Parts: sequence; structure tokens; C-alpha cells
Amino acid sequence: MHVPAGPYPPGQPEPEEVEPPVHPQDPAPVVARLRAAGCVFAEDEAAALLAAATGPGSLAALVDRRVRGEPLEQVLGWAGFCGLRVVVEPGVFVPRQRSTLLVERAVALLRGSGRTPVVVDLCCGSGAVGLAVADALGPVELHAADVDAVAVRCARRNLARVGGSVHRGDLYAALPAAVRGRVDLLVANAPYVPSAAVALLPPEARDHEPRAALDGGPDGTDLQRRVAAGARSWLAPGGTLLVETSARQAPLTATAVEAGGLRATVVRDDERDATVVVGTSPRTPVSESSRCAVTHAVTIRDGSVT
Repeated sequence: MHVPAGPYPPGQPEPEEVEPPVHPQDPAPVVARLRAAGCVFAEDEAAALLAAATGPGSLAALVDRRVRGEPLEQVLGWAGFCGLRVVVEPGVFVPRQRSTLLVERAVALLRGSGRTPVVVDLCCGSGAVGLAVADALGPVELHAADVDAVAVRCARRNLARVGGSVHRGDLYAALPAAVRGRVDLLVANAPYVPSAAVALLPPEARDHEPRAALDGGPDGTDLQRRVAAGARSWLAPGGTLLVETSARQAPLTATAVEAGGLRATVVRDDERDATVVVGTSPRTPVSESSRCAVTHAVTIRDGSVT
């Protein structure tokens, strides 16, 4: 029987077919769609979507989601935060760059403590703040908590890499009793948008992030007041509470922190439009009169922490 001539010797298996190389897709059509949808940084977003896509069909699906208004971070499945890639699932609050001030302040307070600090991240969302603090400091005993089941699942994915524990529940009710009175740093990015202003937020936030992660009540400080009221019993002597807020609401936040028995200072970074109220627990019991200390405003304009 005649065997047709071919490129492979008789009796030897032919190698598996190798797919032809895929040439990078022209970003111009993606940029045009994103720009038409109102994306200000269309070129950058197009590059990120092209990098995330596994093929033309995948790219089309990703672009469709973004054009419909879903946050880029939820579309990609991650957000860049403090040099880390943080998992962000659909329906989870997207970490904001202004929250890096929380991280910087926390690290400055705890670095060089000479022991493993206990850190609590309340209203943790994706867990980005707790993750960045733990990554910068090294070993910490990290506890994070959120009332939202999707956020808790997402935070567990992120904090597993630093050995963090994530609890579901309403503020302090979620935390294990064993950490009461031992917390060196308690950080809270509680929602602080006034209820009436939620409707004015960009659709990315208003339509794709949980309202519970945005709505801070009539004046935006409902959750902040609850955090401040309970903080002292959870903090170790000399421990610190950090609360993200806005420049306009900072006096209200600071008043709540001092009403909780902590000494309050306000840290402001104009470049990032970031404001943090710092509450310090006394190292020894204090009288009611000394709890009413005057708030000292500290302004940061160059990114450094003082």
C-alpha cells in the first residue's frame, strides 16, 4: 500500500497543532467606545481591559460592562491600592485612593512598636486598608469586619495572604471578645455620605456599590458616631482610632471621637482630598473634664505624615 508523502516520517506521531500567534487588538475602537460612554481616562482604561481580556469575546464582554457604567475595578476584578492588587468583586465598595492616608497614618503610628500589633479594620469592604497596613508592617494580628456578606467573602480572599481574620456583623458585635481592650489600632472607613447626597453620586458608585457602604445618615456621621462611642473599650491603653471623613464633616467626626473619651486630631491631605480624624486613647484613666480636649488640626500638603 502506498503511503502518501508528508512532512512527518511514517510511524511517528504528528505534533499537536500550534495556534497562530494572536496579534494585539487595535485599541482605537475600545477607546472610542469608552470615550463615548463618558470615561475620562479612556486610553488607560482601554489598555487595562485589553490586558485583562482572554480573547475578542472576552474583551467585548468587559467593554460592555464598563460602558454600562460598572466600575472599572469591578470589571477587572481588582483595584490598585498602595502598590497592591486588591480583589474587588461585583457589588463590593471600590477602595478609593484617598484612603491611602489611613494606611500611611496607621503605619507611621505602629512601625517600630517592637511587638506584633493588634489591628482592627471596621466597615472593611474588600479589606484593602487592613491588607495594606499588614503588608507594610509585617506580622500583625489583623481582624476585619463588615455587615455585608459579599464584602466579607471578598475580604477573606484578600486577607488570607496576611493571615487576617474576617468577621461578619454590625461593627463591634462582629469582633471576637478576646480582642476587647487589646486593639492597638482601630481603623474605620465607615460610610459618610449624607443620605440626601447619595443620589448625587456618580452612577458607578450609586448603582454598583452597596448603599450601606455609602449612606452615612442625615449628616453623614451616623456610623462614625457609633464607631467613636464604642472604640475606647476595645482599644488598648494608648491605642488609636483612625476614621476617614470629609473636610466638611471633620468637626462633627472629631466631636464624636472626643465624646467617646479619646483625644481627637484632624489630619488633612489637600492633594488627595483626604481627611482622617485620629482619636488617641489615654494611657491612664482620665477625668470627664480632660476628655474635652481642644482639637488640633494637622495639615499635610506634601504627602508626609506629622
